[in-house]
Amino acid sequence: MSRRILITLSLFIATLALCMALPAQVRGRKMAFKDEFNGSNGSPIDTTKWTAEIGGSGWGNQELEYYTNSTDNAYQNGSGSLVIKSIKLNPPLILTCWYGPCQYTSARLISKGKFDIKYGRFEARVKIPAGQGIWPAFWLLGNNIDSVSWPQCGEIDIMENIGREPSMVHGTIHGPGYSGGNGISGTYTLPNNGVFSDDFHIFAIEWSPNEIRWYVDGVNYKTTTAQDLPAGTTWVFDHPFFIIMNSAVGGGWPGNPDGTTVFPQSMLIDYVRVYKR
Repeated sequence: MSRRILITLSLFIATLALCMALPAQVRGRKMAFKDEFNGSNGSPIDTTKWTAEIGGSGWGNQELEYYTNSTDNAYQNGSGSLVIKSIKLNPPLILTCWYGPCQYTSARLISKGKFDIKYGRFEARVKIPAGQGIWPAFWLLGNNIDSVSWPQCGEIDIMENIGREPSMVHGTIHGPGYSGGNGISGTYTLPNNGVFSDDFHIFAIEWSPNEIRWYVDGVNYKTTTAQDLPAGTTWVFDHPFFIIMNSAVGGGWPGNPDGTTVFPQSMLIDYVRVYKR
């Protein structure tokens, strides 16, 4: 066998092995977006991909944090992860939240205006924070939110966790007639009383026309179709959505921190990847 044939065969085998090593859900797909967070320790977010939202308005949920664009709250750690850090301030900042002087800061990063897409696989490998009143999330909003508002724009929560449920995450859609506490939701609980904050896990959705499937570490735990909506409501997941990653403090759903909550708390994101067919 000639040397050229041997080299070609070796390259084919290597490529085949690499393809087989990929999760079945991403084989044959094209990468549409990725951030591997490989910057140096303390470096800021990549502003070509993300915007850090700012403010302490409660964000519709009576949250207690003030979101900043500071590297105190969002930075790359030099080990291949993005850190979203929630900090308790003592004394409170001069910054004003909806309830008065702000007690906490954190970060909320969005790809709005920089990346959005209709359909595909969205996934992130995340180690979530822990503690009563801590609320990390990886989610999507419709890119028409400024013209039609929420919930008409649609919302897809790929992963939410509230601190009092250390072994459970939630996946939910919100739209007109099925929003807030009436969102269509599923939950995944780690086996053997595992705790999500102990390690990284891969959270993903597969979004196609009229169907969304939720995954944790490759396990499909929830599937919702247009036929599952309440009577008389509309499936609004048929246009591009953008990505949000944040870690909130307090709010109506998780409740507020208490004496058991340790600060600071960090949400670590190893990567965010989006694939299209």
